Amino acid sequence: MNNAEQIENLQALAEVARQREQPRRGERLASVRVSPGAYLAAASVLTFSSALLIRSQQDLYALVALSVAWLLLPVLAFADRIEFDGEFLTRRGPVPFIQRLISGRRKELSVAELEKVDTHALRTLRRRGRVRYRYRTQIIGRGAEFVFASGGRRYREMARHLFPRIEPAKLDLKTLELRDYLCEPKMLDDELEGLHLGSIDVLNEAGMEFKLGGRKREGSRDVPVTGVTLLDNERAVLLGSLGNKLRIAGRFAEAREAFRRALTALPTDARLIFDFARLLRSQASSMSDAKLLARSQAALRLSARRAGDQPDLLALVGESFLEWGDTTRAQSSFRKAIELDPANFRARMGLASLALREGKLAHVIHQYRDAARAGFEKALANYARREADYYARLNDDDVYLVSELRRINWLQHTLRLRRLTARVTNVSILAALIAPYVDESLVALCWSLATSSLVAWILSLFGIQILSKRRRPQPQD
Repeated sequence: MNNAEQIENLQALAEVARQREQPRRGERLASVRVSPGAYLAAASVLTFSSALLIRSQQDLYALVALSVAWLLLPVLAFADRIEFDGEFLTRRGPVPFIQRLISGRRKELSVAELEKVDTHALRTLRRRGRVRYRYRTQIIGRGAEFVFASGGRRYREMARHLFPRIEPAKLDLKTLELRDYLCEPKMLDDELEGLHLGSIDVLNEAGMEFKLGGRKREGSRDVPVTGVTLLDNERAVLLGSLGNKLRIAGRFAEAREAFRRALTALPTDARLIFDFARLLRSQASSMSDAKLLARSQAALRLSARRAGDQPDLLALVGESFLEWGDTTRAQSSFRKAIELDPANFRARMGLASLALREGKLAHVIHQYRDAARAGFEKALANYARREADYYARLNDDDVYLVSELRRINWLQHTLRLRRLTARVTNVSILAALIAPYVDESLVALCWSLATSSLVAWILSLFGIQILSKRRRPQPQD
């Protein structure tokens, strides 16, 4: 081989190496703003600082602080985005760029590296039988974390493009529901109009009593009631899907009617009963109705009995039982799922969570190690193995156990301190604004108290960031 050929081969190898380092990149499919909580906190602190500067007659500095708070920070928050191109999640914007310059690494994750996706729902408004939800999704993997919240079309686009590409075992139950049933409001209205459920006023006045019945035959999953045709079955499936979409959208009255009609045709369908139980639970929570809560629990128990040969559904039922605090039935559902499918990752993780609640570290380690063997994706196996190693170290090293318990105790105190200082700060600022009309001597005291509590609140935020991370065990002699 002559020198020219060697140079060409080396150039080709260098090009391959560059492509491996930067494997991309496809067209951007979705983009959503990060949760603006950090920017709002910074803006609040700067606004408070500007008020103190005005009291100190530092008008120029006060103007600068106020301009940064309400002109610069909103622009930075709007530009700070999470993008998805079909393979990678990447955080882009001025602040991530500065962080990249400091740390030397881009904040990004490939779909294969994701380990866990959790979504939490916050009820924000209830009106005429409808509830407005705000969803907050947290994605964790390979030491990185992405958090974004719903608020419009961008979130729905991200959910539509990202969630179906993630292995279902990595998604919690709420994320699975968003993956399958979150849709555009106009499309939902069109689908609802085509099925003619009735007006919202009529549905709100209708009673909530609906008795689940039917008896399941051996060897059959979905057995319709006598006289129900195949066309009715297909319509029932569509109604069940529509009911879930309406539930995710917070339109409970219409969702209840859709499920009522679907269960009339398919009264023994375990998945339909499970979804109906989730609807009753959401409705009971929004209305603070104990009777409706009891009905939702009864429906979930019925679903667990009817799902005897469906390990994936049994794992979801167990996850719901665990979420609702019924640990005994949750354990029963998880164990049934494992008997049917020993490699069911979700059921293994559920049993590990149950064992952790009961303080049985040996069982926690066992379940996580079994989950690591059942994890058919590398990220899942790594996550379960890392959890198993952590709890094994807690079980074997008393010194490490004491240090971790101390850290968790400090973290709990710091979280309480953050809530307390936030309330004291708000009350002190309000009192400082009212004090001039009552007694001028109280103004300085109120501002001093507000300043001290704000400083304590800021320190608690840093403390939470530090204490949230697990400590690395010290090497044993």
